[in-house]
Amino acid sequence: MGYIPEHALNNLKKYSYKGVDKSAISNYVLNPFWTWFVTLWPLSIAPNTITLSGFLIVVANFASMLYYDPHFLTEQDGASGPPQWIYFTWAIGLFAYQSFDAIDGKQARRTGMAGPLGEMFDHGCDAMNTTLEVLLAARALNLGRSWWTVASQTATLASFYLTTWEEYHTGQLYLGVFSGPVEGILMIVGIFTITGFCGTSFWDTGILTFTRLDRIPRIAENVPNVGLNEAFMIFGGFALAFNILSSYANVHKATKAVGKSTTRPLLFMLPFPVTAALQIAWLAYPTPKESAIIHSQLFIPFVCAWGFQFAHQVGRMILAHVTSTPFPWWDSMWLWSVVGALDANLPRLIGRGPLIQYSRKNTAIFVYLTLAVSFFTYARFCTLVINDITNYLGIACFTVRKKDAEGVWRDMKDIPRGNEKKA
Repeated sequence: MGYIPEHALNNLKKYSYKGVDKSAISNYVLNPFWTWFVTLWPLSIAPNTITLSGFLIVVANFASMLYYDPHFLTEQDGASGPPQWIYFTWAIGLFAYQSFDAIDGKQARRTGMAGPLGEMFDHGCDAMNTTLEVLLAARALNLGRSWWTVASQTATLASFYLTTWEEYHTGQLYLGVFSGPVEGILMIVGIFTITGFCGTSFWDTGILTFTRLDRIPRIAENVPNVGLNEAFMIFGGFALAFNILSSYANVHKATKAVGKSTTRPLLFMLPFPVTAALQIAWLAYPTPKESAIIHSQLFIPFVCAWGFQFAHQVGRMILAHVTSTPFPWWDSMWLWSVVGALDANLPRLIGRGPLIQYSRKNTAIFVYLTLAVSFFTYARFCTLVINDITNYLGIACFTVRKKDAEGVWRDMKDIPRGNEKKA
């Protein structure tokens, strides 16, 4: 027996993707481009290969940031930072990722490879891209190691979790009039482009100064002249609040239509705030202002470990959705966060020093160990799930092949429709 139980595997063939896209930009601007763009790809290229290629472009962007700014410092901290032209490559790379992510489903339908494996693979790459783009955008906005970056990570992951939670309860992926995969990504592309022209210090300009509203005495006296970067974070908070309300409205409507409780789904939201609170509590050692992790070179590995843990969490949620199995309330990866947060806060809890993170060296060892365990746990999850689904459905992951009725691997073009392997 593999990772997925036998009864859950049987539900894979009942799964069919359903989506709703209310974005005007997506429907009237980007979709015609995507429809043309997918025709440039040969039918011999698997949809998951396109998805992975897009994600690797983002990884290359992230690698370039680490090369030019391995300590994730802002210019205010004395860092020279990446050259301005690098931000243009980030903008191009992110737009390419969005385009690749959008056409993989179209390629799946062109090649006859549509199914739950593509859903899992697509969402898995999206989950990892979320954290990488938070760090890249924070660098472009000149936020660096700060609680603003932590707030951005929390809000962005919350939005992704919310979308996954909504899909689990409604059976559909909703993209509203303003969604992360469309408008959110385009906004970040715009941020990268502006930074390429103006530099990161541009985002420290006060919003009242930029809009010249500081010339109006009543506004200047009563409205804080926060930086454009901080104003962007505040806007993100309002966008998250809007998404929470709209997502719950969709879930409320769907559960009410089938006679289920409209309030019970709210309980399924709890895992995210609990895990986010653990990460924040860990970061708040010894005090929020003097965080031992935020104000050190451990910030990047810590956030990346958080990203892997989150990807594992939502990956199991998506798996539960496509296999029609119970919602995963618990994730074993939380144990690392529990241990890290409790150990760091022992001075507050029982008045004694940490048992593990009692020195900078030990803190670094524990954070990097958390990163390694988080990475290998998520990699193991992906490998096992891909193996289970490909073996059961008789499909390949990165090639356009399926097993025929005799169980022999063949190119899709050589297999008459309806003559694939029957599980």
